[in-house]
Amino acid sequence: ASLIDLGNRFRLIVNEVDVVPIEKTMPNLPVAQALWVPKPNLKVAAAAWIYAGGAHHTGFSQVVSSEMLQDFAEMADIECLMIDQKTDLLEFKKELRFNHVYYSLARGL
Repeated sequence: ASLIDLGNRFRLIVNEVDVVPIEKTMPNLPVAQALWVPKPNLKVAAAAWIYAGGAHHTGFSQVVSSEMLQDFAEMADIECLMIDQKTDLLEFKKELRFNHVYYSLARGL
């Protein structure tokens, strides 16, 4: 997940992933290690992430669910975009446009 500042609002971008076993160690990385495959696949997930303005730095958790992040976004009144198994790029781009209009009108242009 990534939280970005759009100036007039915040956007939380959540990409569901499947964690896969690490086949080779990475001893030169002084951080926790995890390898994952984004849903629905790398091509669609990367495109949606870029369209949404996703940041380079992200948060990763095997404990916090996408539903929890959606609930948080709703409580904090911030936009939440889900990239998951059902993501279709055409629909995702429409959602970005609709959200832009909604947040512009909701906050008084």
